[in-house]
Amino acid sequence: MGLTIGVDIGGTKIAAGVVDEEGSILETCKVPTPPTAEGVVDAIADAVRTVSADHTVEAVGIGAAGYVDEKRATVLFAPNINWRHEALKDKVEQRVGLPVVVENDANAAAWGEYKFGAGQGHEDVICITLGTGLGGGVIIGNKLRRGRFGVAGEFGHIRVVPDGLLCGCGSQGCWEQYASGRALVRYAQQRAAATPDAAEVLLGLGDGTPEGIEGKHVSAAARRGDPVAIDSFRELARWAGAGLADLASLFDPSAFIVGGGVSDEGDLVLDPIRKSFRRWLVGGQWRPHAQVLAARLGGEAGLVGAADLARQG
Repeated sequence: MGLTIGVDIGGTKIAAGVVDEEGSILETCKVPTPPTAEGVVDAIADAVRTVSADHTVEAVGIGAAGYVDEKRATVLFAPNINWRHEALKDKVEQRVGLPVVVENDANAAAWGEYKFGAGQGHEDVICITLGTGLGGGVIIGNKLRRGRFGVAGEFGHIRVVPDGLLCGCGSQGCWEQYASGRALVRYAQQRAAATPDAAEVLLGLGDGTPEGIEGKHVSAAARRGDPVAIDSFRELARWAGAGLADLASLFDPSAFIVGGGVSDEGDLVLDPIRKSFRRWLVGGQWRPHAQVLAARLGGEAGLVGAADLARQG
């Protein structure tokens, strides 16, 4: 199969792109994410028609946040769009006249990184995305492992603290409450409130109050040496690395790929994640260690991965 289209559905925008067999994006467009579920379907169709106007494409892959069924056709549940058993494949196919494959967005990003990014050369890869929440994908034996019902790899909702912090999913103590962009901001706000003198740079980047601290402020302050910001990254990394050690016990991959907005800070966060991973890896001094790698494709991973999964049918 030649050219395919990948669609990445975000909370604020929908991105679509024509992708070739080498993972190169030939043309893209972005449209705002509509407020209604049916509006999102229409926006996907419009974006597909726009990017395909000057290309001959053969299929469409859609990366959607939420639980996608084993047939890669129906979104069983989406946290940010009012989709409950949404027949997304059929609805988009009717509008665009092309075969459609629907995949969880983190799975699509994981596949993109495995096939065209940091995972090249590895057969067994676990990807995690440290964004507002925490997502993931499992590639074992060169295959995306989706589980019997299609919803494997929801690492963010592994409970790491019994009766811990309340999660948006309704459970308590989920991993993403301790290792995510949202967690990073909470750590920084708490530390700035407790030791404001040590957070002078961090507070100065916001409105001067701990409540005004945002993720971009934590990153900028850490780069300028603010001790509270740096310590907040270390706390996130401690939880992230410990979780990777647990995943190593489950899957024994040759590489972990860390993506998402938090990973954009590079070694500021990846080096302490690697340190924590080594610290918590059971039998670590006696066994081989998986590499902990930075994702390479950035925000394009989901679009590229979805397009390639559509190519496979």
